[in-house]
Amino acid sequence: MSVFKHRKNKGKSDNVVERSVFSLAWPIFFASLLGVSLGYIDTVMLSNYSDTAVGAIGNANSVLGFLALAFTVISSATGIMVSQYLGAGEKKDKMNRIYTVAISFNLALSVLISVVVFLFSRPLLIAMQVPDEMLSDANIYMKIVGGTIFTQAILNAFSQIFASNGKTIMGMILGFGMNAVNILGNYLFLYGPLTSLRLGTAGAAVSTCFSRVFALTAAVIYFFVVIKGRLSIKYLRPFPKKILREMLSLGIPTAGENISYECSQLVITAMVNTLGIVAINTKIYANMLSMFTYMIALAAANATQIIVGHSVGRGDYDFAYKRVLKTMRFSLVISISIAVINWLASPYTFALFTSDSAVIELGSTIMFTAIFLEFGRTTNLVIINSLKAAGDVKFPTALAIFSMWGFSVLIAYILGIVLNMGLVGVWIAMGIDEIFRGIVVLIRWIRGSWRGKRVVKTED
Repeated sequence: MSVFKHRKNKGKSDNVVERSVFSLAWPIFFASLLGVSLGYIDTVMLSNYSDTAVGAIGNANSVLGFLALAFTVISSATGIMVSQYLGAGEKKDKMNRIYTVAISFNLALSVLISVVVFLFSRPLLIAMQVPDEMLSDANIYMKIVGGTIFTQAILNAFSQIFASNGKTIMGMILGFGMNAVNILGNYLFLYGPLTSLRLGTAGAAVSTCFSRVFALTAAVIYFFVVIKGRLSIKYLRPFPKKILREMLSLGIPTAGENISYECSQLVITAMVNTLGIVAINTKIYANMLSMFTYMIALAAANATQIIVGHSVGRGDYDFAYKRVLKTMRFSLVISISIAVINWLASPYTFALFTSDSAVIELGSTIMFTAIFLEFGRTTNLVIINSLKAAGDVKFPTALAIFSMWGFSVLIAYILGIVLNMGLVGVWIAMGIDEIFRGIVVLIRWIRGSWRGKRVVKTED
């Protein structure tokens, strides 16, 4: 179908394509910030209750976070498919079929994982070598939160649907609501009128579950009332194998990349752990201070991904090409500017966390190195998300896995451990990885190898 014909499909698709990246990105930024906050709230509020409970929750969340990567298979694919099919002006029935397959598959997979976590939480924690004094608290937290992790999986799928429809602000509202409910619940169980129940860690877990149920209820209502979507068994008869196959072909590479990244970071963390307490603490503080820069770039990348999906869906490749390069240039200016400010302010910002002069001095060097790392990472985020939005998922995934292990991990070991450059060597290696990938994907975008890889089949 020609570009002209696609442009005849007015409405939701055109509204999203014509919106600015900023209008889509700022709610995504705050939603991400709130999502990270949710993970820290239990830890912070429990810190005054029990030091053992803090470590227990940290260990439990590490396991749950890794298992939750399985949900990205369908969630990430849902975002790409919904954007492209909306861009193509697909009929409501086809969209509802996609929605139903996405929600159903995530529900089935997540219920299975929930059952496994509930039944085998203790062996999993023992395998993680959780200290005996933390095991009981970690186990009860993991059983409650992990046993209901299916609520988070379904919520992730709904969030992708909303964002692909251009309703990114709903993700921010859901994040705010989840944080509010979680804080209130923690207060009631840990410090308020429900302390008599002596639930402790279990109370924090219940609060987390209630916050997710609250957000999921709001998401379902929003889906039916505002998005005007429908979920029904009839959309699964006959079973839409083609839609599921498309989702898996898009989602599995993305999930593989995420899993590879998490594993490579675990290896790098293990290396840093051999460098001593100064390196360990500096890494933690540097990551915290760099998080703001990362979230801005990620928000811009996700917003651009939505616009690219819609424009590719309607066949307007030139619009997508120009929009991505424009967003990349703007994001680079913002990210590098913040990275420079982070470096200049590092003697003062690190001093907020520690009085150790060795950590402060090393932190300043790391934040200078991070300026170059951000150049590559911002380019990566914007262009790789856009390649995936266009349906080009295999190349960036293969590139990422090769670069993560061939550059980030291997060179981190050579520079940081063998050549005794310590944490600076590790950061240089991560920067080389990001810059290498950034250059390669930029060349791929400019060459246009991603054109024609969309998943939309207008004859369906």
